[in-house]
Amino acid sequence: MPYSKSDNSRLTRLFPIIGWLKTYTRQEFNSDLFAGIITAILLVPQGIAYAILAGLPPQLGLYASILPPVLYALLGTSRTLSVGPASIAAIMIAGALTAPEVAALGNPVQSALILSAESGIILLLMAVLRMGGLVNFISHPVLTGFTSGASLLIIGNQLPHLFGLKTPSCGVDAACYGHYFSGFIPGALLIGLTALSLLIFFGKPLVAMLKNIGMQASLITAISKCGPLLTIIVTTLAVDYFDLTGHVTVVGQVPSGFPALNLDFSPIEKWYILLPYSGFITLIAYVESVAIAKVTANFRGEKIIPNQELIALGIANLTAAISGGMPVAGGFSRTMVNFSAGARTQMAMLIAAGILALAVIFFSPWFENIPKAALAAIILVAIIPLVKLSDIVHTWRYDRGDGIAEAATLLGVLLYGIEEGITLGIMLTLVSHLRKASHPHIAVVGRIPGTGHYRNIKRHSVETWPQLLLLRIDENITFANINYIEEFIKSELRRQPGIRHIILIFTSVSDIDSTALEVLENLNHSLQASGITLHISEAKGPVLDKLEKTDFLRQLKPGKVFFHTEDAVRELS
Repeated sequence: MPYSKSDNSRLTRLFPIIGWLKTYTRQEFNSDLFAGIITAILLVPQGIAYAILAGLPPQLGLYASILPPVLYALLGTSRTLSVGPASIAAIMIAGALTAPEVAALGNPVQSALILSAESGIILLLMAVLRMGGLVNFISHPVLTGFTSGASLLIIGNQLPHLFGLKTPSCGVDAACYGHYFSGFIPGALLIGLTALSLLIFFGKPLVAMLKNIGMQASLITAISKCGPLLTIIVTTLAVDYFDLTGHVTVVGQVPSGFPALNLDFSPIEKWYILLPYSGFITLIAYVESVAIAKVTANFRGEKIIPNQELIALGIANLTAAISGGMPVAGGFSRTMVNFSAGARTQMAMLIAAGILALAVIFFSPWFENIPKAALAAIILVAIIPLVKLSDIVHTWRYDRGDGIAEAATLLGVLLYGIEEGITLGIMLTLVSHLRKASHPHIAVVGRIPGTGHYRNIKRHSVETWPQLLLLRIDENITFANINYIEEFIKSELRRQPGIRHIILIFTSVSDIDSTALEVLENLNHSLQASGITLHISEAKGPVLDKLEKTDFLRQLKPGKVFFHTEDAVRELS
């Protein structure tokens, strides 16, 4: 049977890599090769650091950085998204693994693999249900508040590692903290501060220096992004040279090669216990991944297909589970490094994954003496820019409802936990939305002299008429806001007792639900009994179509439906 164009189209939709491979050029490969090498340099320290942040052996971060990005490269619609371990997901995994009911079952590695598998299954179920648009239901302020709160948790989690300390358990006991900090390890602190200094220098200072000497932008990117790898090399050599392994906490043994692909994730009770945690990890991982993908896609006029992203991320997480890796998502810092280094397609991530695979096979013994203080420094430098407390102030000034939701999300994450914080933020956003919907903007309008334009009497110098009340309702009329609209009209009538005609201007009304229609009918009867006539102007076709199916227009008489507000004013004034 011949291969049809429709078959080819369906195959390209499922495997977007086929689409860009058809037009792939040598120049694009050169750009991808360079970006892939730069991204691979970042994958090693980040993979190890995020695994340790999640409370897992380092190899789980490395394994999650090899096969999952390969599967995403085949199925994803973003050409530059870097999929692998992510900082926010790592702290959520840590929260799940340390939950009493999960910790009681033991074997955190098995729990992490189950989280990966469940995340992948949930994402694929969402794809089947066409839930790609779910990304639109978490507002930007809530996501920003969540990210800032989770980042502060990560900072608090990593600062002890920088000092060579264990996680504190002092609560609010100040004396306890004095004893706690006296136990810091000078060697770990020195290594941590050295790592921080190197990473900071490889940021803006080095970039500015290289720009001043006229170096090419691509070379500046390549050199500046080597900071994490150079930091790891320098601090690891320091541990070896000064024989600090007995004084400084190090990564420890990392197995060479890859684990056997495995589908056995029993016992089944763990699946039930971990399911709620997987749901939250999946939600945040998907929303952040698509948000990051859209940022880079918009720079180049490319298109992200949310539902296909569900499939790609779902398969990537299932692959992580099978290949012994932690849950994965799109990473902001890795993606921006990949993009800035000139990546044109997912070939860059295929190259990066290939380089990392070689490192895991041949150079795993080199990872053994990496000091955790240096990894903590890498995490801190990557996370601190994600703390955006000033955004709360800006959001508050623009919209208090969103500002409250953003601040409450941040505080909820810090005080109660990640899942509770994000739930609180979503709930407050919905409450704010419902409040806005139930209190629509209603303007009393008049005519701008010498024109046919009608504007708010509080904002413009306009003509008004003592017997006419012109009201523009700037929202659909529904069960949620009809009582507010009715009370507004009655309030205006008490303020202006001489009104004989009310004209409802429907320029912004696209729908009137059945509850609102019933209230409007009762309001019309009440107005007619008081000698006041209700009219409608500038109603849209779909609204009139619905009203014509009822008795409302007949009951409105002697009130009329006017095409233009100006026609109503000329006739009634």
